[in-house]
Amino acid sequence: MDAIERIASRLEALIDRVEGLLPPAPVDTDWEAAIAFQWQPLSGAGAPGHTGHLVALPATHAIRLDALHHIERQKATAERNTRQFLAGQPANNVLLSGARGTGKSSLVKALLNAYADQGLRLIEVEPRHLVDLPAIVRAVAHRPERFILFCDDLSFEADDPSYKALKAALDGSVAAPPDNLLIYATSNRRHLLPEYFSENRQAQVVDGEIHHGEAVEEKISLSERFGLWLSFHPFDQQRYLDICAGWLDTLTPDEPPAEAEWRADALRFALERGSRSGRVAWQFARDWVGARGID
Repeated sequence: MDAIERIASRLEALIDRVEGLLPPAPVDTDWEAAIAFQWQPLSGAGAPGHTGHLVALPATHAIRLDALHHIERQKATAERNTRQFLAGQPANNVLLSGARGTGKSSLVKALLNAYADQGLRLIEVEPRHLVDLPAIVRAVAHRPERFILFCDDLSFEADDPSYKALKAALDGSVAAPPDNLLIYATSNRRHLLPEYFSENRQAQVVDGEIHHGEAVEEKISLSERFGLWLSFHPFDQQRYLDICAGWLDTLTPDEPPAEAEWRADALRFALERGSRSGRVAWQFARDWVGARGID
């Protein structure tokens, strides 16, 4: 019996060690708990073939489409594309690129709030987790909801494995993408990859036309797989002040302050930040209203 007990004890110790190396059991997604979800890879993920699960995000940013100013063209195009998607009509993946703080990610969040009651859902994925795109697609392929896969501040290095995963998901795989999922990505880079002056030397002129070198063509090819490009540009002073006024009205609906009360403070705030953008306007409004709330 002593020998059997020793063997049993060693087997239990071995099982404990092996269980510590195994990934946790898959977690069922509570689809009714939220309108937004975040992809979380299992421990040790980060390479193709690993998997993860979707975690509900019960608290989402409450921003509305009508709170976004001076991006009317971008807003109208993104909203139309989203309505097509929800109606089961052909729609495109969207790349929102341009200056920081100009409303790229806010527009995606506002679309979710505007159309959640029509079945729109959002899945937030960090750029480094895009290698798990096949697993995410499998997780939502048979759901009745319509999903925007949202990747914020997207950019890649040349040897990033997520780059190839996204490229295949957009338009490079034999498998057709699911009808209930689109990719909306924001980036400060139009072509998503770093660009170097030396790469322009590879360009050639053929019959009067410029032909880019292979390195440039490779970088352009990823962004071209997005069906819609929406460009966001820096705001001038007047537009910045208009956005400040809009946020101040939102934060003080009962008694919005006159522009003469806050204009100089808003310009000083932007000068100190070195930027005039929608994000800076929002931060100024919160600082200005909050400071007066404790006086």
